[in-house]
Amino acid sequence: MTRAPSSRRLFLKSSATAITGALLPIQLPAADGKGSAGGKLIAYVGTFSSPLQNMKATQVDLPPGNGKGIHLFQADRTTGALTAAGIHEMGTSPSCLVLNRAGTHLYSANETDRVGANEAGTVSSFTVSPENGSLTLLNSVNSGGKGPTYVSLHPSGKHLFVANYFGGAVAVLPVLPDGRLGEATDVKKDEGVIGPRQATNAPPGSFAFSGHDQTHCHMITADPSGRYVLHVDLGLDQIHVWKFDASKGTLSPNDPPHVSLPPGDGPRHFAFHPEGRWLYSLQEEGSTIVLFDYDGGTGELTSRQTLSSLPPGYAGSNFCSGVHVSPDGRYVYAGNRLHDGISIFAVGKDGTLTYVTEEWTRGNYPRSFTFDPSGEFLYCCNQRADNVTVFRVDRSSGGLKFTGHYTPVGNPSCVVFAELAG
Repeated sequence: MTRAPSSRRLFLKSSATAITGALLPIQLPAADGKGSAGGKLIAYVGTFSSPLQNMKATQVDLPPGNGKGIHLFQADRTTGALTAAGIHEMGTSPSCLVLNRAGTHLYSANETDRVGANEAGTVSSFTVSPENGSLTLLNSVNSGGKGPTYVSLHPSGKHLFVANYFGGAVAVLPVLPDGRLGEATDVKKDEGVIGPRQATNAPPGSFAFSGHDQTHCHMITADPSGRYVLHVDLGLDQIHVWKFDASKGTLSPNDPPHVSLPPGDGPRHFAFHPEGRWLYSLQEEGSTIVLFDYDGGTGELTSRQTLSSLPPGYAGSNFCSGVHVSPDGRYVYAGNRLHDGISIFAVGKDGTLTYVTEEWTRGNYPRSFTFDPSGEFLYCCNQRADNVTVFRVDRSSGGLKFTGHYTPVGNPSCVVFAELAG
């Protein structure tokens, strides 16, 4: 595999907040009814974006961003190629997106920490046009903290969970019948002892340091049953488990309320296996994957395996990004920034992982990646290369083969897909 030179770690100082007046309409091609597997497949790419020219009168704290908001593309189901289909302009870094199960509404975490005097981020809701996938803003609400970096939906679709990176707060927002978001029904703020700057399991020669300066909630999602909600705090080196009251939209600590990862390793993202019995946690600074047995009846996590997210022999700094389990449950994929690769692991009958291979992302600083709905393609957001690259998935071996498709997008952060009616 041919690799590109490593790049320096650039610290993206996220800030905060959505401005509802900054969203501009877009025009997409009319649906023509052609295509396979239910019609057109639309890819929404969230980005880090800077304030729009017409927003200069309003003060907004933001990280530097080359994106323009939420970029829309039509995906070719045969080749995986993306064709530009419009931009829903937002100057507030919609860095994480989630669609409801029906594909009728999209929600964005706007990774900012202040608009004017309001020191908080926001989350926005949109309707999705069934004809062409275009977005219409419904509303934006307070995210319950600064720098919202992750959003997910409860299995019922009636609540949205938000992880706010700065200050370590998570929130529950009700999803109203028309898809709008209500004000938070619960907000929890993490407290505890911040982990050390040096990760316990850092690769040899690593200077990786990102989130051990304060509490940092990086991801939140419900378990498959919806009875429990889990979130990671990178600064505290913990995975928190909450009991969820769906009737009230509130969280209460589980017993035990959290599990701890090795000091300084920094849990960032996790993924449940399709069977629901195993959870794989990815540590940003320690560059490890930890396998936990998960008890869906009690919400309890028990660690059983720890291994490097990097290929054997790697030395130097690395920052992990995302972790995913293949739809068939046979492979786990882990993103490595600075190393700029995706490592692939086979899943054993007992859930344990065995390293298989790696694939260069053909870009710089892979912030996230995801599978298309068919599981045939993997799309990678190379944040600092300003592109999205496409790989074909070999389902028998788990391997990735680059398709040759590069899509230019300024500072891409995530990709989600909507399947439109034929």
